[in-house]
Amino acid sequence: MRNLNLVHLNGLRALEAVGRLGALQAAAEELGVTVGAVSQQVIKAEEQLGRAIFERTARGLRPTAFGAPFLARLSDGFRELSEAVATTRRRDDAILTISVAPIFASRWLIHRIDRFTAAHPDIGLRIEATMALVDLARSDVDLAIRVGPGGWPGVSAEFLLPQVVFPVCAPSLAERIATPQDLSAQPAVVDGNDAFTWERWLDAAGFDVPAPKARHVFSDASLCLDAALAGQGVLLAYPVLASWALKEGRLVAPFPIRVETGMRYYFVTAPGVPEPRKVTLFKRWLREALAEDEDGFAGAVIPAPAAASPSSP
Repeated sequence: MRNLNLVHLNGLRALEAVGRLGALQAAAEELGVTVGAVSQQVIKAEEQLGRAIFERTARGLRPTAFGAPFLARLSDGFRELSEAVATTRRRDDAILTISVAPIFASRWLIHRIDRFTAAHPDIGLRIEATMALVDLARSDVDLAIRVGPGGWPGVSAEFLLPQVVFPVCAPSLAERIATPQDLSAQPAVVDGNDAFTWERWLDAAGFDVPAPKARHVFSDASLCLDAALAGQGVLLAYPVLASWALKEGRLVAPFPIRVETGMRYYFVTAPGVPEPRKVTLFKRWLREALAEDEDGFAGAVIPAPAAASPSSP
């Protein structure tokens, strides 16, 4: 450890960030300092080390023959330090940190958190509602819930449930829908980011009728739900998006035939990490809550049609 006394830690951080990111500007943004400060830290660190880590070129800094392997080992070292710090943030068994898509958090989880709290008053929840991928090995996130095909590298993924879609609409609009042909005559609320189409749902459901024509297209599933609640059209919805509104009677499923999209929901955790009690309890509770939702659906579930495409949670 005496070798660390030869150079300031901030200088080593600057060297590592510039080497990994390839530019002073990117390193400055990550470290939260100015470009000039990073440049000075690099120069000072090289002086303290007595070796040139970068060569200065017209296109910026490039690692020297010595600097390239040195920077690689430096990145490994800082990665270990980051993981060590992350473990201290995960020690609190009283707080469960969950990373989940905003739609899942706002339209499903938020309505049911009190049930988990009532069952486990000793565990507090911290919800990170984000679509960004989380490095579970280097963050304080205990558990992520994600939708996709699975098989992601560098994580442990546990199947939760298949993603399905079905039509929903406001009760006032449902009064006009008695047959599949009536469904086709209604305006559709469409999620512009969703690759699963009305044509695919109708085909899988066995309805040989035209697809409803889009009245409104939104880039956010939550806005789509609000439009459906306002009676602006029929929406192909996910249970995690619409189940609470269905329970309250604010939405109706005129044809409760659920079609799998080909995507699945998963619990995602850091690999090789023993599962804490708080994670086990939350996973068990979530499965039970989703099973309770499932009991409220009378319609059949149809396997995913061919060539299923990714869609949003």
